[in-house]
Amino acid sequence: MSKIRVALIEDHDLTRVGIRTALQQSDTIEVVGDAANATEGLKLLQSFKPDVAIVDIGLPDFDGIELTQKFKKAIVPDSDPDTKVLILTFQDNEQEVLAAFAAGADSYCMKDISFDQLLDVVKVTHEGQSWIDPAIARIVLKQARTKESAPEEQKSEGKKVTIKAAEPEFTHIIETYPLTGRELEVLELIVQGYSNAAIAEKLYITVGTVKTHVRNILNKLCADDRTQAAVLALRSGLVG
Repeated sequence: MSKIRVALIEDHDLTRVGIRTALQQSDTIEVVGDAANATEGLKLLQSFKPDVAIVDIGLPDFDGIELTQKFKKAIVPDSDPDTKVLILTFQDNEQEVLAAFAAGADSYCMKDISFDQLLDVVKVTHEGQSWIDPAIARIVLKQARTKESAPEEQKSEGKKVTIKAAEPEFTHIIETYPLTGRELEVLELIVQGYSNAAIAEKLYITVGTVKTHVRNILNKLCADDRTQAAVLALRSGLVG
């Protein structure tokens, strides 16, 4: 099996060396290069087009969010390899988190993560699944609420919620399979850490009904798991 090709962009020397050393200890990862600033980092990504780019936000010349945006915009569809961007930072404020995903980041991870977990996050991100640090998952879900609804669709299953998607494929998905108000309630409780049993108790429904809502949410958003569903909801342009 081929190794996951990783590039690391981090301005703090000790942190960069430590992360690179940890990555190199894994027999499933190949570090193709590292950089200490965004300018060199962008050149690194454009030259090597790694499978996963680990990018710090607080870079000295321009930040990792702008770097991500510039790199993603330069990618030629159906030509360039699909490099996944993993943001690794101490920043957990709403503005930074939302800006990172809007720029095209695939995963968002705090720097206090363990090396073993970082390796897992790299693998998950490479496989195409978005990973969000639990500490900031609530911020993502906050954007997964829309103020717009279809008033004519007051059916027994609940009010339909229209997602204003920034990307065409998500627009098509949600227009075809809109989330109901109840499904958004369940989605919020999932991100808050509630179990299916706790959700059932809070919403006064059965556990079986909760499981059905969760399955419907994943199916409608074409998501592989709950975390990815939250990211897709964010990227679809939902506002709180």
